[in-house]
Amino acid sequence: MTERYARFTNWLEERKGQGLAEYALILVLVSVVAFVALGTLGTNISTALSEVASQLV
Repeated sequence: MTERYARFTNWLEERKGQGLAEYALILVLVSVVAFVALGTLGTNISTALSEVASQLV
């Protein structure tokens, strides 16, 4: 019985590590997508705000 318990706890610990790695990969992917989106949209937003500012002056 104790051998089964030891195997089960080892399996749970391995799953925790796997889950942490998956969350880290998702976080990296979301960060890269956000960085690219902000880089692309940032120029467009900057241009639009510059046009609005020039029309106000």
